[in-house]
Amino acid sequence: MLSRKVHQNEARMDELRSEVCKRLEDFLEKGGHRRTPERFAVLDMIYAHGGHFDIDRLMAWLAESGRKVSRATLYNTIELLMEAGLVRKHQFEEGNSQFEPGYPARQHDHIILDNGEVLEFCDPRIHQIKRTLEEHFGIEVLHHALHIYARRKPSKK
Repeated sequence: MLSRKVHQNEARMDELRSEVCKRLEDFLEKGGHRRTPERFAVLDMIYAHGGHFDIDRLMAWLAESGRKVSRATLYNTIELLMEAGLVRKHQFEEGNSQFEPGYPARQHDHIILDNGEVLEFCDPRIHQIKRTLEEHFGIEVLHHALHIYARRKPSKK
């Protein structure tokens, strides 16, 4: 049973990676941008790892996989991926940008630990609060961001 679930998950990840590559191809063509192997290597690495990362971590992943991408190319590619809606940027701490895959779009919030680790969560009560605010104030909530800064409690032995 576990083997089937792992295989299904791998198949879904392959499908997602194919879809984001197609979206990048379309975006580059529409924008008149060059289709370079480095751009697709960066995109593939981001979606292979998933989760949050900073530029240094992404550089390390690329180096570990034997892919040579300059820092300038990496920054330019990240900008293009953000424009294409394939990567999202977060500014959790002063001067420390974090990124995450942006497709498919899904609403979630963040807990940022004092060691830099980022935890994601989704709580339906937050969506209820947004609906209540919309009704009470006669507004339409377009977007929200909730960042909770925390540290782990010492373990009790």
